[in-house]
Parts: sequence; structure tokens; C-alpha cells
Amino acid sequence: MEAIRKQATKLREQVAKQQQAVLKQFGGGGYGSDNVFADEVDLQQHQKLEKLYISTRAAKHFQRDIVRGVEGYIVTGSKQVEIGTKLSEDSRKYGTENTCTNGTTLAKAALSFSRSRAQLEKERGNLLKVLGTQVAEPLRAMVVGAPLEDARHVAQRYDRMRQEAEAQAIEVSKRQVKVRETSGHPDHIMRLEAAEAKLQDLKANMSILGKEAAAAMAAVEAQQQRLTLQRLIAMVESERAYHQRALQILEQLEGEMNLERQRIEAAPAPSFENNMPPPPPYEEVNGVFASQAQNGSTDSMGYFLGEAVCPYRAESNVELSLSVGDYIVVRKVSGSGWAEGECKGKAGWFPYEYIERRDRVLASKVAEVF
Repeated sequence: MEAIRKQATKLREQVAKQQQAVLKQFGGGGYGSDNVFADEVDLQQHQKLEKLYISTRAAKHFQRDIVRGVEGYIVTGSKQVEIGTKLSEDSRKYGTENTCTNGTTLAKAALSFSRSRAQLEKERGNLLKVLGTQVAEPLRAMVVGAPLEDARHVAQRYDRMRQEAEAQAIEVSKRQVKVRETSGHPDHIMRLEAAEAKLQDLKANMSILGKEAAAAMAAVEAQQQRLTLQRLIAMVESERAYHQRALQILEQLEGEMNLERQRIEAAPAPSFENNMPPPPPYEEVNGVFASQAQNGSTDSMGYFLGEAVCPYRAESNVELSLSVGDYIVVRKVSGSGWAEGECKGKAGWFPYEYIERRDRVLASKVAEVF
């Protein structure tokens, strides 16, 4: 539509110039000026308004594109917040309702993850709110606001008046021809003077209106440039603040999880005093070795399953070597700090503090014991 309007304006200017050239060629002097309409000042004014119109239209379209992009980002981000919040809630639920018999490490990690995820989604929600209130809304108001429409209405009034002046200039040219053809007939001279006076009034009003339109369009252009740049900066700053905060949350979460992992992987072995008594001996009964306490009696807590939480290296043939994660059938616990049990087909004594009791164990782990 804009291209058609510009093309029509150029066509009118060309027609007017051609008419004036024909009149100049065949008129040969007489009343009035040959260039009854177009002058340099008016042409510059018209070109300036054309440039301002194109500039403000492009800025308006850019503002509209930003608004649409931000609105789409908010819709997508809101869905991500919803999904992330659900993930946080699921993680919290697992952490609080954990029934694992193999320690609470994963439960603690799940709770930490839930807390951090909730913080991340809160920060994302704040970012979306800022983008909506500080970016999309001001630009949308500018796009549909009165200043731009008012300035355009003034420019359109100027354009219509210019078209009217062009038509009146052609009328003046025709009157001039009539006067020349009738050798200065008084009636035609009077009509020519009236047409010229109307043309001068139109040109004067057009000049005033053109300046008013140019000032209004220039003010809108400056406001568009300033406001759009401010909103772009606000968008960048809010996103940067969000990512910085998200990085802090994730770094803290990673640190907590790494500490927990290091605690598991490199758990210090329990310390025993140097004067800890040696493990009780084994006595063979019917081809099977049976253990006894040093006082001749056997201490027992009943059979149960334990998991080695620290490695232990046997130092005698009555001791049992353990690796972290091994499952042991514990058969006896001595008052001297030793426990006796079987692991992977071997039996022997080991420090009781090197294991943790497990009330629930997967069947596949139980099979590893024997």
C-alpha cells in the first residue's frame, strides 16, 4: 500500500511538470509564473516527510516484532516454568518419602535438586514478568499510541492539501492559457486572479501544515528510537541478571552434590585403637570352621545383612577382606568390636564399624553374598 502511494505521488509530480513544460513551450509569456506550484522549499519539505514516514513505519514494525517475540518467549517460558516446577515437586516428594535401605545419599541429592530447581523456576518467572511489564507493554503502547497516529494524520492532511494545491496549479495554468487565447479578456483575467489567489492560500497553508507534520513526525521518530533502545537494554539486563542468578544456584547445587559424592567415594576408614584385641580364633567342627569369642562364648545378634562402607584388608587367615559395597551375612558380633560373617563364599572376622546394617536389599545383591 505504501509503495502504491509513493508511486502515485511521483506520477502526479511528473504529470504536473510535463504540463508546465508544455505550457511553457506553447504559452509564450503572459500572466503569472510558469512554475506556479513546485519550488525547492516545498520539494525538500515533501522529501523530508517521506523519509520520516518511512522511518517511523519501519520503527513501528520493529517494535511490533519485539512485542511478538517477547510474548512468544513468555508463553514458552511459562510452559517451561510449569514443567520445571513439576520436576521440583517430584524430586522433593522422592526425597521426603525415600524408602531406600542403602543410605540416604540420593534422597539428600533429590531434596537439594528440588530446592535449586524451585529457585530456578522462581527466577525464570521473575524474568518473564519483567519482560512483560518493562519490554512488551511499553512498546505495545507506543505502537498503538496516539502520538504516532496523530503525527500520521497531520502528515496525511498535508499530503491531501498538497494534492489539492497540485490540482489548483493545473487550474491556474489552464486559466493562463485562456487569458492568452482571448487576448486578456477581463472575465478570464478575473478568474485567473481568483485561481492564483486560491493557489497562494493553499501553498501558504500547505507550508504551515508541512512544518507542523514534519515536527510531529520527527518527535515521534526520536521517541521511537529512544524508547526502543531503552527497552532492548532492559531486556538484555534482565536476562543477564537471570542467567547470573541461575549460575549461582547451579554452582551451589553442583558443589553440594560433589561434596556428597566425595564423602561416599572417599569415606575415611573408622579408626581403631592400637590395642584392639585380635579377632577370635576359628575351631573346626565336623569339617566346618566355627568362631568363638575369646571368653569361649559366642556373642550373637541374630543373622542380618550388612553392607561394607569402608574397605578392609584381612591381616590373618581368620579375617575377611571387604570392598565398599560388598554385602555380608553377619552371623556373630563380638563384644571386642569384631563381627563374623560370610561374603562371596568366604567367611571370617572383620571390624564391625566397617559395615552398616541393611534391612532391605535387592535380591540380586543377596545372590552376590553366596
